[in-house]
Amino acid sequence: MARINHSIQNTFSLLNPLYSITSKSRTTTTHLKNRLNFSKNLIFSSSASRKAQFCTCTISNSNSNIHNSAQNGEAVAAETFVLTTPLYYVNAPPHMGSAYTTIAADAIARFQRLLGKKVIFVTGTDEHGEKIAAAAAACGSSPSEHCDVISQDYRTLWKDLEISYDKFIRTTDPKHEAIVKEFYSRVLANGDIYRADYEGLYCVNCEEYKDAKELLDNNCCPMHLKPCIERKEDNYFFALSKYQKLLEETLTENPNFVQPSFRLNEVQSWIKSGLKDFSISRASVDWGIPVPNDNKQTIYVWFDALLGYISALSEDKEQPNLQNAVSSGWPASLHLIGKDILRFHAVYWPAMLMSAGLGLPKMVFGHGFLTKDGLKMGKSLGNTLEPKELVQKFGADAVRYFFLREVEFGNDGDYSEDRFINIVNAHLANTIGNLLNRTLGLLKKNCQSTLVVDSAVAAEGNKFKDTVEKLVDKAQIHYENLALSVACEAVLEIGNAGNAYMDERAPWSLFKQGGAASEAAAKDLVIILEAMRIIAIALSPVSPSLCWRIYAQLGYSKDHFNTLTWSETKWGGLKGGQVMAQPKPVFARIENKTETEDGEASAKKIVNRKDTKPQAKVVAEA
Repeated sequence: MARINHSIQNTFSLLNPLYSITSKSRTTTTHLKNRLNFSKNLIFSSSASRKAQFCTCTISNSNSNIHNSAQNGEAVAAETFVLTTPLYYVNAPPHMGSAYTTIAADAIARFQRLLGKKVIFVTGTDEHGEKIAAAAAACGSSPSEHCDVISQDYRTLWKDLEISYDKFIRTTDPKHEAIVKEFYSRVLANGDIYRADYEGLYCVNCEEYKDAKELLDNNCCPMHLKPCIERKEDNYFFALSKYQKLLEETLTENPNFVQPSFRLNEVQSWIKSGLKDFSISRASVDWGIPVPNDNKQTIYVWFDALLGYISALSEDKEQPNLQNAVSSGWPASLHLIGKDILRFHAVYWPAMLMSAGLGLPKMVFGHGFLTKDGLKMGKSLGNTLEPKELVQKFGADAVRYFFLREVEFGNDGDYSEDRFINIVNAHLANTIGNLLNRTLGLLKKNCQSTLVVDSAVAAEGNKFKDTVEKLVDKAQIHYENLALSVACEAVLEIGNAGNAYMDERAPWSLFKQGGAASEAAAKDLVIILEAMRIIAIALSPVSPSLCWRIYAQLGYSKDHFNTLTWSETKWGGLKGGQVMAQPKPVFARIENKTETEDGEASAKKIVNRKDTKPQAKVVAEA
């Protein structure tokens, strides 16, 4: 059992009064199923009356409010939406787990931009700590050189995956170090840092001391399955236990702070079991930010890295300090993380912010793990699925779509190549791609690729239009609730409905009849293409390049596509006289190819065997 022995060096025992929470006077927190609009938090409060600062949640339709104000000639400032991924640890190149979090964050960021919000999407790399120094030494490089290489690997992968981040922070950036030191000094001044001896079982991979009761046999970490080591150090500690009651009250009064709800239950259980002060410095680690006024110790990697969410907001040309960084967008609207780091974000981080007098993030969402062979994928376990290879083989659209559509966001999900190929082919190549291709083909053959009437006129009294509008509304609600899988499903249902409508109406037969039947068929094509236009907007957060290709086929420019808003999912965008592009496949169907004994290529049924390495071949859909 770990032991903390307070030394005579503890000169910070005078603690300020506990914060009082003002939640009773706040608007009742709404359920996650409603869109949330958050009021702007104060930046700092005076040390004498510092309180836990949290968002006030109210239900409103921010889009309609903005629209109404614009109609009245009022100046409207776009609502700011700040979301973050974890800062990824650079002890090894990025793996699929990191890519999954970032793909999901990117889809959320793109959707929020469609709503007209000013989005600040933060990602980056966590570059300090014992594991980093060890990884660098193993490669024969300095920690700084190692961090440069791996951090660039993340940037490269994010480009390949079409991640539209706004800020990329490295914890080795000078501006980050300045803000960490200022934050540390604020917490110190508040009486929440003291010095003590610590002895316990330490997991190097977690960079964390563990209680013996949470370990497996032979003191193995349950996450990394490696033995923890005995370690004794003289460190600085953060008085986490001081914030136990306030954290309990905060979670009770603001149940949406941790999502999904079953993650909230985990966090509340941790807190109720009793919070212990934790070490925020390391005497045995040189690769880190020095503790202010004590260069013999470095700041604990988590106390350092969590501040990256704030330091990232600091503009390069301004003085790096908390005031400037916080005024640029804090508190964050959403921290998106894996469930393995939930304790740091939902317990340690809020208490640290309370101590420094800063507002809390509005939501921490802990998603599940991706598995392979029944085990969590991770660098420490050596069973990773390489995202770079997936993108090279199948393309960013397919990778993004599969993981967002097939993994219920918040829960664990599993990957298999055969399911990947089947889903992507069925949904993107067949349901969406083939519908667009055959509709444009008929339009070219019978209407010289020109729309005969406005889509609003073509769909008058048509139930298909009503179906599409309802599905668009469903997709919006699901995106807002971070239910990305069912948002994809709702958009795909538009494609399914379009295919059913096409088969039912059989416009190819109507064109052959001529006269009124031919005119009806031409209207049917306009209706289907309007549905495709709406799909291109509604699915763009998930598969942006595919959706741009769809939009280009409909005759629009890239500038038009880049300035789309969600309001343009309203039926009626296509106008009579618009000329469509020449039909060509927007998504190539994936086929697996193996070699026969005589060297000829032949398609084979996918076999999920370790000794089988099928090569992808693209074949245009019919």
